[in-house]
Amino acid sequence: MSTYLGLPGTQPELTVLYRGPLASCDYDCPYCPFAKRRDSPDTLREDRAALERFCDWVAEQPAVSVLFTPWGEGLVRSWYRRAMVRLSLLPNVRRVAIQTNLSCRTDWLAEGDPASLALWVTYHPGQVAQDRLLTKCRELDALGVRYSVGVVGQPEHLVAAREFRAALRPEVYLWINAAEGRSYTDAEAADWTALDPLFGWSREPHPSEGRRCRTGSSVISVFGDGSVQRCHFVRTPLGNIHDGSYLAGLAERPCPLPVCDCHIGYVHLETLPLYELFTEGVLERIPYGLSRPAAPTDR
Repeated sequence: MSTYLGLPGTQPELTVLYRGPLASCDYDCPYCPFAKRRDSPDTLREDRAALERFCDWVAEQPAVSVLFTPWGEGLVRSWYRRAMVRLSLLPNVRRVAIQTNLSCRTDWLAEGDPASLALWVTYHPGQVAQDRLLTKCRELDALGVRYSVGVVGQPEHLVAAREFRAALRPEVYLWINAAEGRSYTDAEAADWTALDPLFGWSREPHPSEGRRCRTGSSVISVFGDGSVQRCHFVRTPLGNIHDGSYLAGLAERPCPLPVCDCHIGYVHLETLPLYELFTEGVLERIPYGLSRPAAPTDR
């Protein structure tokens, strides 16, 4: 057991961001480098085997939460759906979530545990009809599945985002991601903040160099071969989960990068109050008090 935090001989809950070889997506977003990319059959087989091995490792941990952050779309692949269900049913897994465009069917979610399974959904105007995604969201509501849904803050998305916000249940959190490399005037930021009261945290990159961050101690990034980094953006290797060598690399350390501009990174900065804002919904991006699951219907 690791002694990197807490009492000697204990290992506190570990949060893992997992990203396997999968890089294919069924959408063609102009701002995404992986749009409409196809993985070879060999890559898909490698991704499936890596994910299954990762899930076996998770099953052996004392306490863990998992966020799948695939480069492509995972839930159109059966092995990601099975992994979500399997992990949600394990007693040592507090939360399992995935970033997804929700282009998959939703009936499989009934097999998982809604107390631990959650979705981080992105709405891509121009890639999916608004009514189609709203129907999927209502299916999640009927299943009692926790989810957030959001939009990249491109100017051409504003009208669609407003319409989508109006159509969602009020309890569902609609997040807005600042578009990469884009600066927002105060008037533009006000438009997006009217939809997402937390947009201000996304609007500008956060200074991070020398600042305390949970990544590398209680939060790690794991890749398909089991290799570990502190986060997706700091590439220094910390070991491997499959031989246990990562445990010696877990330690509190300041961030070495000048800024952090991605939510899955800066949410873990200890200098920001985002753990207090999101509480139990850090991985699925659901802030406390802003999103609650609907009561599931009979199934």
